[in-house]
Amino acid sequence: MTILSVPQDGVRTKSRLLRPDVWTFVTLFMLGVFGLFLVYPLWGVLKESVIDGDGGFTWKYFVQFLSKTYYLGTIRNSFVLSIAVTLVSLAIGIPFSYFYTYFKLRGAKFLFVGAVLSCMSAPFIGAYSWILLMGRGGLVTQFLETFLPFIPVGSIYGFGGIVFVLSLKLFPLVSVYMNGAFRSIDSSLLEAASMMGSTGLKRVWQVMIRLTMPTVLAASLLVFMRAFADFGTPLLIGEGYRTFTVEIYNQYLGETGQNHNFAAAIGVIGVLVTAAVFLIQKYATSKFNFSIKASRPVDKKKPRGIGGVLMYIYMYGLVALGVLPQLYIIYLSFRNSNSGKFLPGYSFDNYQAAASRLLWRSTWNTLWFGFASLAIIIVMSVLIAYLVVRRANFANNLIDTLSMIPYILPGAVIGIGLVLAFNSPPLALTGTATIIIIALVIRRMPYTIRSATATLMHIPISAEEAARSLGASKMKTFFRITTPMMAAGITSGAILSFVSIVTEMSSAILLYNNKTITLTMSAYVAISRGNYGLACAFSAILTVLTAVILLIYLRFTAEEDIQM
Repeated sequence: MTILSVPQDGVRTKSRLLRPDVWTFVTLFMLGVFGLFLVYPLWGVLKESVIDGDGGFTWKYFVQFLSKTYYLGTIRNSFVLSIAVTLVSLAIGIPFSYFYTYFKLRGAKFLFVGAVLSCMSAPFIGAYSWILLMGRGGLVTQFLETFLPFIPVGSIYGFGGIVFVLSLKLFPLVSVYMNGAFRSIDSSLLEAASMMGSTGLKRVWQVMIRLTMPTVLAASLLVFMRAFADFGTPLLIGEGYRTFTVEIYNQYLGETGQNHNFAAAIGVIGVLVTAAVFLIQKYATSKFNFSIKASRPVDKKKPRGIGGVLMYIYMYGLVALGVLPQLYIIYLSFRNSNSGKFLPGYSFDNYQAAASRLLWRSTWNTLWFGFASLAIIIVMSVLIAYLVVRRANFANNLIDTLSMIPYILPGAVIGIGLVLAFNSPPLALTGTATIIIIALVIRRMPYTIRSATATLMHIPISAEEAARSLGASKMKTFFRITTPMMAAGITSGAILSFVSIVTEMSSAILLYNNKTITLTMSAYVAISRGNYGLACAFSAILTVLTAVILLIYLRFTAEEDIQM
């Protein structure tokens, strides 16, 4: 009789270390990459924050920050703002996902594309557009003051305006996450809940929200991190409400009073805050240690009666508000303008001005950096997913942890770290396209890694074992069997990574120059110089580019969602 035994993990790991194969070298390569381009730059930020001008050790930058109410208030403002944006995004995103998942809505794909487009614009474009609509001289503001003076006009500036703009921009992230979670609920569970008297909103809260709580927490963390790291929105409409990302920028690149050491100290404090939030989220998620998978999905119903009418008003009204800034920017891009003022009549003057001011270089850089970064992200994500799922050991778990650190890092911290690490020989990369691509890969890779890892975890290993038993090598099995089966998960994560890449700003603003400028940065530069017509032209091209990418994804993948 043959007795089969499974070696213990420690024995298996030791055995692999003693008998290195090709995956051992992949592990070492990944550790080297993260050590050089993530750990080393972050170490530079930490060192910069505790070294004074004479090279001595000091805590004075941290003391300076923590002892002054003004600076301490920026972290408090960012934290409070992020909590508010997260709660509002959940409040409007979960009902949106519920209606989208459980009802047969006319124009469902249009609603999905519109929602995702409102999420995937450059951070400051929405804020800039809302200024043109609801600012002090905005279109909506003037209309209400002229024709409906009895209606109070709220200000788009300050805390309320930032929450409004960011919530409309980030609620689709909640929806994307919750769509998959709601579909995973088996209809028999809902039928059982109804038989026990749990119906309507009571059933939604007692059964559906509790079953999807891990996804709710994951979406909350993503929205919180995006709001916490956002730089463009509070810069444009924050006015007196200052956040720590704006303070880092002022300390690092401000026109007066630059203090790189102090900027590094603010960055370290920001990382500690986001790390604490991440750990709290992980602890809360551990309380819901279960998984759900629907063997009998819930059938979609047709919306009827007054409830159906209200449902359509809510869905289309929310999407209309979300995409309104992008549509208004495209409209303004064809208006005549004189620097900061729009004039009567329409023309292509703004686009002609853009063509004479780095439009082609910006577009080329946006696409070149985007595709180059995406290619690297896909290759690294597939390899890391395989190491984590199929070759779990201490080193590969460390790679998994390192790869997720940028998920909680503000972009400004990564930007500062890369500048400090690669500003002098032997790796003088500052000002080159290489450092931009490195920043994009480090910042946006977690999306694809999570998606690829989740996909591989659901693929049985039996197909790979069959290929090996038929004589295929490890690498041939990986490329011919494993990778094709991961295609759907890789594509979903890659599209999120790519659209985030082409709209990246918080780290790029510290790294770009005239040769490496992108469409996002060109629009920002035009706004900062008061040339709003030119900024609209750059922003409109970026919005159309983003929409085309999303439509191509939906066309060739035949998906109705981006799956996470």
